[in-house]
Amino acid sequence: MIIGTAGHIDHGKTSLVKALTGTDTDRLPEEKRRGITLELGFAHLPLPDGQVAGVVDVPGHERFVKAMAAGAGGVDLAVLVVAADEGVMPQTREHLDICRLLGVKAGVVALTKADLLDALGEDWRALVEADLAALTAGTFLEAAPVVPVSSRTGAGLPELKSALGRAGGALPRRPSEGPVFLPVDRAFTIKGFGTVVTGTLLSGALAVDDAVALLPSVAGARPGPFRVRGVQVHGQPVTRVEAGQRAAVNVADVQTEDVHRGMVLTRAGELPETSMLDVELTLLPAAEGPLPKRRKLLLHLGTAQVEATVALLDLDSLAPGETGLAQLRLESPVGALVGQRFILRGSRALPGRGATVAGGRVLSITPPRRRRGASSVVRPLLEADAAGQVAWLLRQAGYSGLTQTELFGRSGLSPKVLTRTLELLGAKGQVLLVDRDRRLYVAQDVFEGLRQRSLALLAAFHEREPMRDGLSREELRQRLSAQLDGRLFQRVVQALVDAGGVEAEKDLVRLKGRGRTLTLGDEAARTRLSAELSAAGLAPPTVTELSQKLGLTPAKLQELLKVLVASGVGVRVSEELCFDAGALEDLRGRLVAYLKDQKEITTQGFKELVGQSRKFTIPLSEYFDREKVTLRVGDKRVLRRG
Repeated sequence: MIIGTAGHIDHGKTSLVKALTGTDTDRLPEEKRRGITLELGFAHLPLPDGQVAGVVDVPGHERFVKAMAAGAGGVDLAVLVVAADEGVMPQTREHLDICRLLGVKAGVVALTKADLLDALGEDWRALVEADLAALTAGTFLEAAPVVPVSSRTGAGLPELKSALGRAGGALPRRPSEGPVFLPVDRAFTIKGFGTVVTGTLLSGALAVDDAVALLPSVAGARPGPFRVRGVQVHGQPVTRVEAGQRAAVNVADVQTEDVHRGMVLTRAGELPETSMLDVELTLLPAAEGPLPKRRKLLLHLGTAQVEATVALLDLDSLAPGETGLAQLRLESPVGALVGQRFILRGSRALPGRGATVAGGRVLSITPPRRRRGASSVVRPLLEADAAGQVAWLLRQAGYSGLTQTELFGRSGLSPKVLTRTLELLGAKGQVLLVDRDRRLYVAQDVFEGLRQRSLALLAAFHEREPMRDGLSREELRQRLSAQLDGRLFQRVVQALVDAGGVEAEKDLVRLKGRGRTLTLGDEAARTRLSAELSAAGLAPPTVTELSQKLGLTPAKLQELLKVLVASGVGVRVSEELCFDAGALEDLRGRLVAYLKDQKEITTQGFKELVGQSRKFTIPLSEYFDREKVTLRVGDKRVLRRG
C-alpha cells in the first residue's frame, strides 16, 4: 500500500512523515535551506496490523504541484494535511482535486499542529472543522476520520497510524497479474551495481532476472531488453516486487543518463509507447469556464509531463463538472496503461498556467486519430466487460489483428482472464485464431469483411480481364492489403473455397465458373497469333507488326498475348517481342549444351547460335540473364551455377 501526503505548503507534511516514520524526506540542500519540500520524498511506515506501507511526501508549493501529481499517481491512501492554525488553503483544495482526479479512493485528514488548538480556542477549532466538512463533502474524504496530531509532541500519532491501518485494510489490491508498469521517478548510479530506477509499481509483478524495457525509447540509446539485476523494497533486497509496492530496481546494461523521470519500466514486449490516448475526461467544477473542442494543456501521467492537444470527441465544449470522451494527442510519446488516471493542467502558453483543469482515465493506448463520429466508437469501452474489451480491441486492430501478448498489454487483463475470454469469444465465433505459433487473433467481423472484399475484387478482376484464367494469390493479397498476414490470407482463401464460391488452382484464384472466356472471334484470333509466333521461330514480328498483320487493336492483341503466356504457348521476352515457347526452349537447350562444352560464349558466338540479328539476340541474351541461365562476365557469358 502507498500512502501519499497532500496539503498546502508549510502545513507540516514532511514533519508529520518524519514523526511517523523516523525518515526525513527533505533530501536536497535547497529543501533544508528553504524549509519546504521541492521534490518527492519517500519513507516506509509499519502499521499496527503488521503491514508496511510506503509513504510518498509531496511538495505543497504551487510551483511544484507537478511533482505532487507524479507522486499521487501511485497513491492508494491519501493523508490530507491541514494545519490547525491556518485551516483550509488554496493548495489544500487543489491537492484534493488532484487526488480525486487520479482515482484515490480512501484517506484520512490529519489536523497538524494540534498542540496549538488550546491556544486558538474552541471557536477557531469549530471554524476549521466546518471548513473541512465543506471541503470534503461529496469526495472520498467525506466520511474520513479527522485526527488531530502534533509532530512536535507526538500527540495523536498512534491514533493516526490506527486510522491509516483501518482505511488501508478496506482497499482492493492492485492488479499484480497485469502488465508490469513502474513509472520512474528517480534514476541514479550505485558504484559496482550500475543504474537503479525507483518508482511505485502500479501493475504487475517484477522479479530478479526478468527482461524489461524502458518507455519511451531514447534515440541513440541501447533499446533493450535489459535484465533486472536486483530489486529492493523499503531498503531490503527481495526476489520479487508486486503492484502497490515502491521499489528500487537495479537494471543491467542501461546508462543512467538515458533514464529520466517520466519513463516507464515495463516487461519487454508487453506494452508499446504511444503518442495518442482515448480517454474519459472530467472538467473540474471549479474550472473558470468550459473546455473548448481543442485546447493545449499539460498532461501529467504517472511521472511523465508532456504537452497534449485535448480533442473532444463529438462535443463543441465541456462544461465545468461535466464528463465526456476525448483524445489526447501528445507532443512526445509516453508509456501508458489502460485504466491509468491522469490530470491536465494549464499550458505555459495560455493564461492561468499551472492551474489544475481536468483529469480522467485512459480507455485505449494506441488509437488512430479520431474523426467526427468517433464517440460512438469509443463509448463502448466505458462499460465494457473483459469480453467486450477484447472484442473491441480486435475490431479496432483490423486486418493486422493482435497477438495474445499485445492484447494483454492493451487490455490490462490478467493472463488467466484473457485466455478464458479468448476461448469464450472463439466458441461464440466472434474471434478467430489465425496463427497458433504467434497466437495471432482477428475479429470475426474483420475476417468476414476480408472475405467479402476478396469476392468483390475477384468479380471486378473477371470483368476487367476476361481472358485471364484467374488472379494470382499474391496479387489478391496485395490488393487486400500489402501488410496482410500470410496465414490470415490463406485462411480467407480456404474459407472462400470451402463455401463453394471460389476455385483455387495452384497459384491462381477465381470465382467458380469464371476464368478465361474467349468469344469465337477471340479464339480464332488466338489461333492465328499462335501460328504466327510458331512460324516465326526466333525472329517473331514486334507487337506493333503483329497488330497490323492480324488486324487486331493493340488492346486486343495484348489480351491475347497474356492468354498465350498464361497457357505456356508464348514467352514475353521484352515489351515488343513475344517468342514461341517451343522455339525458346529449343534455344535454351542448345545454349546450355554449348556452355557446358565451351565454358563461355561471346556476343558474336551467341548471335551465331541464334542465327538472327542483334534486334533479337540482345533481348534474348538479357532474357537468359534474367532467367538465371547465364551470367554476364565482361563481354562474355558463362553458365550460372545453382
